[in-house]
Amino acid sequence: MLAAIDPDADSLVLHASRHGDGERTLEMLYGLDEGEPLSPARFGLSVHNATVGVYSIASGNRRSQQAIAASGGEWAALVAETRGYLADHHSSLVVVFSDQPVPERFAAYAPESFSAAVVLRFGREPAAGARRLTETPLALDGPTVQPLDIIDWLMDRRERVTCPISQRGWQFADLPS
Repeated sequence: MLAAIDPDADSLVLHASRHGDGERTLEMLYGLDEGEPLSPARFGLSVHNATVGVYSIASGNRRSQQAIAASGGEWAALVAETRGYLADHHSSLVVVFSDQPVPERFAAYAPESFSAAVVLRFGREPAAGARRLTETPLALDGPTVQPLDIIDWLMDRRERVTCPISQRGWQFADLPS
């Protein structure tokens, strides 16, 4: 996905995930409990920024890359960070929102989630076929935004996405012709 949207591997990259790879972390903790030594390689891939780190190494992208976890407000955090970068005169950036289910042992304590990822490019100047993202304050309750919600929204299966944590909603507006 990233190679298609950033073929030159020269974009700023923001990545958000609520749970990351919890299964890998649990395996390490169980191993420590059983007296096994901690593997530096396994630990390195269990941290929240591992995804953008591996992307940086594999693609050669040495631009700024940021990993975000926001306790269910990941989409809102991605949008806020994106606006900050664009306001700081960056012309565009790549945004990745992904997640995996929490390990079975903790599934009762977290909203159900599925393995999914979505990648978008945000820019100061509209590209061909682009849509404008608009934000509205909303007072609401409901489930947190997950990557599959963003995919449905991008495919026009829903009018807007909302984040009860940030009390915000987002919808697309057509660009002037």
